[in-house]
Amino acid sequence: MVLTGAGMSAESGVPTFRGESGLWRSYRPEELATPEAFSRDPLLVWEWYAWRRGLIAACEPNPGHTALARFMLRPSRTTTLVTQNVDGLHTRALERAHQEEPTGGGGLATPGEIPEGARAIEVHGTIAGDRCSECHLRSAAVPVDLTSVDTLPRCTECGGLLRPDVVWFGEALDEAVLSAAFEAAGNADVCLVAGTSAVVHPAASVPLATLHNGGDLIEVNPESTPLSRHARVRLAGPSGEVLPALLDPLG
Repeated sequence: MVLTGAGMSAESGVPTFRGESGLWRSYRPEELATPEAFSRDPLLVWEWYAWRRGLIAACEPNPGHTALARFMLRPSRTTTLVTQNVDGLHTRALERAHQEEPTGGGGLATPGEIPEGARAIEVHGTIAGDRCSECHLRSAAVPVDLTSVDTLPRCTECGGLLRPDVVWFGEALDEAVLSAAFEAAGNADVCLVAGTSAVVHPAASVPLATLHNGGDLIEVNPESTPLSRHARVRLAGPSGEVLPALLDPLG
């Protein structure tokens, strides 16, 4: 299995919570990415997320995303990807890799929908999706009219306000999603950790399930992390450079 974090997104130019200028410099993320903030001022929260969606849309998967996607789509591979990122770049990389022409006997999966087993488990949700704040129905992101609170998107089922489908401060991770991540780690022979500081729990504890089951840990990160001392192999460097060198020759 593979666990990725914010380092991979940063290499694609995905911005951090705050903007360099304008309105968002006067707010801390904890003042916007919370259920309380959404209840208090949903228009403000949606303005921030619309800004973030626009910035992320301009970013592209980097060579690390692409190398992982191609590796996961090989028919002979059984690899589960767990990510702490909400930007959807792994999904975009998988979709693009899946559209490539098959190559040789070890070619990519046949054209069509991405195999279920090759999808990313997004433990912190996805900014490319919406969720009803009342009935919790999930859907693809819809255009957001920021004219007023009355024009914000609403659930087609119950009429409740839609919100970004991400895990906010103070919220628990989806139990089913987290369970799938730990199950994949527990069944893995190898856990490859890339681009994460390994300090945000419980996601940072996922690789330990591989170790507890007798598997090995490989870490790819420029700096040491709390997981470094557990790694059988540690490759110091950015994911966009190390992962293609590591995975593409195994193709």
